[in-house]
Amino acid sequence: MVQGRTRSRVLTQGDRHGVQEDSREEQEQSHRRGSSREKKKLGKQGVLLLTVNGLFSAANALSGTFMGVYLWKAKNDFATIGWFMLVTHFTMALTFWLAGKWVKEHNKMIVLRLGIALFALFYLLLLYFGVNSVRHILLLGFVQGMASGFFWLSFNVVYFEITEPGNRDRFNGWTGTLVAVSGMAAPWLSGLIIASMTGNNGYRVVFTISTAIFIAGVVVSFFLAKRKLLGTYNWMLPLQCLRDKEAPWRSIAAALVAQGVREGVFGFLIALLVYIATTSEQKLGNYALITSGVSFFSNWLVGRTIKPVWRRQGMFVGVIMLILVILPFFWKVSFGTLLVFGVGTALFMPLFSIPMTSAVFDLIGRYEESVKQREEFIVMRELSLNVGRIGGTFLFITIVSWNHSPLVLNLLLLGIGSSPFFTWLYMRRYLDGISPAGHLLTE
Repeated sequence: MVQGRTRSRVLTQGDRHGVQEDSREEQEQSHRRGSSREKKKLGKQGVLLLTVNGLFSAANALSGTFMGVYLWKAKNDFATIGWFMLVTHFTMALTFWLAGKWVKEHNKMIVLRLGIALFALFYLLLLYFGVNSVRHILLLGFVQGMASGFFWLSFNVVYFEITEPGNRDRFNGWTGTLVAVSGMAAPWLSGLIIASMTGNNGYRVVFTISTAIFIAGVVVSFFLAKRKLLGTYNWMLPLQCLRDKEAPWRSIAAALVAQGVREGVFGFLIALLVYIATTSEQKLGNYALITSGVSFFSNWLVGRTIKPVWRRQGMFVGVIMLILVILPFFWKVSFGTLLVFGVGTALFMPLFSIPMTSAVFDLIGRYEESVKQREEFIVMRELSLNVGRIGGTFLFITIVSWNHSPLVLNLLLLGIGSSPFFTWLYMRRYLDGISPAGHLLTE
């Protein structure tokens, strides 16, 4: 799409007036569509996609919550788990970029199913390697990274195609709700199973159940309609966008990198800290039950009430609270302070994540030309997130290899946990830029 400055009109802020002047008739049609779009409900395909995501979330919550614990019990080393996650994030980024061509020019539903199937393979490998899994973290990270890349690339493309600005926040709210429900029931059940069995027998049962759920997800995905194909894949579009100094995607990419920094570390470290503080998988399951219960409520509430015009203020409040809930760790890292952090994060994370996700996808859908290159923009989004995840995880490995005293870990958590502020800083101009009817709200 971006072949020099002459073809970057979908990306630049300065073109807003030009687009309005040259496309008045198109805007009037958009306005007429807006009234129905604003109240549009999720269709059958949206419900099916939510079902697939629900199964995926349940399988991951069942076993993924305890992955770090499983590796930690084999080898008490933060850096080892960090390397596993680093390989995962790097492979995921590479998979996004390479698989983008197949998703755009061939059958994206095959990629979705392949991602789910690879997750099933990942847990089969864990069952096969058993306690020796820690010796194969590079292979396991590679398989998990490919699985994540295939699944999330195709999922996000299909999600974009079946949603519109009028129902995107609702879909994201339901997605968060399903993730929360899965996070409530699945880890709690896993904790009971693991705690009630000797040795690693409970882990084997949990990993087997996850594998079966992933297979069920593959089956349900066959009911999703085959998506239309359009155009050829532009390998270099992310770089072309970043070279354009007037393109909003430069700021948005920076915001996504900052978002990824926190995700890359907190995604695995918090559950591990809960286990270290309690030495009990059952208490970790209880922790997930409580925090996910709060997340269920907050995702439901934010998904139903937030409007594009409120995204900027809502996201700022969420960012500040996500930072403040880290401070109790400086007093003491215990189950109590971890619970304060978990409940606070669950309560305010939707104020951050829902506006962020919706605003980025709304920008992709702003113009017809960017819609045609949705796969490339989604690849760019995921590459930016994974650059942040890789950077955050590498920083974590570097610090804990040098010193993992409580004070150092707390300072590391505060530093990494403050990265969402930079996400808001870079995104604030684009959070309320479009109304559900498609009109520009800010200049």
